[in-house]
This record gives sequence, structure tokens and C-alpha cells, in this order.
Amino acid sequence: MLVAISLIAAIGGAAIEVMASEESVDQRTKLALGLDVHPAQGASIFKQHCATCHGPEGHGDPARTIPALAGQRFDYLVRQLANFSGGERESITMHRQMEQAAAQEPQSWADIAGYLNRLPSTYETQHGDGKDLALGGAIFHEQCASCHRPDAHGDEDGFVPSLRHQHYDYLVRQLHRLAQGDRHNVDENLVRFLRSFDEQEIQAVADYLSRLRGPGGNKKSMRADGTVVD
Repeated sequence: MLVAISLIAAIGGAAIEVMASEESVDQRTKLALGLDVHPAQGASIFKQHCATCHGPEGHGDPARTIPALAGQRFDYLVRQLANFSGGERESITMHRQMEQAAAQEPQSWADIAGYLNRLPSTYETQHGDGKDLALGGAIFHEQCASCHRPDAHGDEDGFVPSLRHQHYDYLVRQLHRLAQGDRHNVDENLVRFLRSFDEQEIQAVADYLSRLRGPGGNKKSMRADGTVVD
């Protein structure tokens, strides 16, 4: 009986800790989104702490499955930096980078996101073999476009990412990692849905998305500080 009680207490404690982490990430995200944005400062922080992996212009590195970040949604970028900082998204490399003092503060997240959001997405992306593009397009438009929109640019609010102009191997890897639960605050229905994909379907969707070029349907807005973001 004591063992059972201890186990229940441990599970309950872990659940409370998870909820506290999610609440902290939500609060810090909201704080960052309310701050003035300084893209020049964001460029300095990014080039010092992030460019070694993501490239100075945010083009990523497909050989190392590092994502392209140029032109990504502002709110989404802020949220993901908060997730990495708060342990709500798994990545040993990113956790190590987020330990740097310059990357820990919500102001830095807003500045980095402001810099990356402005970068043009005019580079070539890695893609797959092209054998199942029709399948990938059909799955995306039937199952994914309601959240990511038909052009894969993301939702009106900006927290759903643009999937355009992204590298194939990174997309494949992230579809697998989402299914494995590596992003702790992702909707459980999405996780279950992705677990139903077989490898052919994952590769087909990733290949289809990797060939979508340009920014798509930009939804630019002016923030209170006068900064224009997407």
C-alpha cells in the first residue's frame, strides 16, 4: 500500500511540475511578445550564438538536419525559444545554447525573432526523390491544411509555423519527433495522428512541403512598437 501511495504521489508531483513548466513558458512567451523588438540586436545575438548551426542568414544546414529559420513566423519563433528555454521541447544542442545568458531573456527572444522574420526566404531547400508528391500533397491538403492553411504558411495568429521553404530531412525528422512526443505541449490529437503515418506517408508529406517556395500568404501586421512582422 505504501509503495502504491508513493507511486501515486510521484506521478502527481510530476504532473504538477509539467503544468508549472507549461504555465511558465506561456507567461514568458506572453511577456516576450509584448516587448519592443530590436532586430539589429537580434542579429547580433543570432550571429554570435546561433549562426554556427543555422547559418548567418538563417538558411539552416540540411546535412545536419538543422532547420531554415529565415522568414519564419514571428510569434512562432518566440514561442519555440520559450519552449527550448523552459524544457518544453527536446534538443540537447538547443538546451545548451539556451543556457547562454544572452539567450535566456524574453527580450532576446523577441529580438532574434524580429531579425529572423525579416530575412528573405530566397534560398534553395533540400528535397526528397519526388516519387510520392501527389500522395504528400493529398495528405497535407486533407489532413493538415486546416491548421497550416492551404499554402502551408500557418494560421492567422502566428503560433502555427510556416512549413514552406524548409529542408526535407528536417521535416522528416520533426514529423517523427512530434509522433514521439518530443514537443511536450503539442496537442495530443496531433501526436496520435502523426503516429498513424507510415514511413512512405511521412516522406511524401515532407517532400511535398520542401518544394513549396517563397513566403506564401504573408499576414503582416504592425506591432505597438511600430515593428512590422509576419
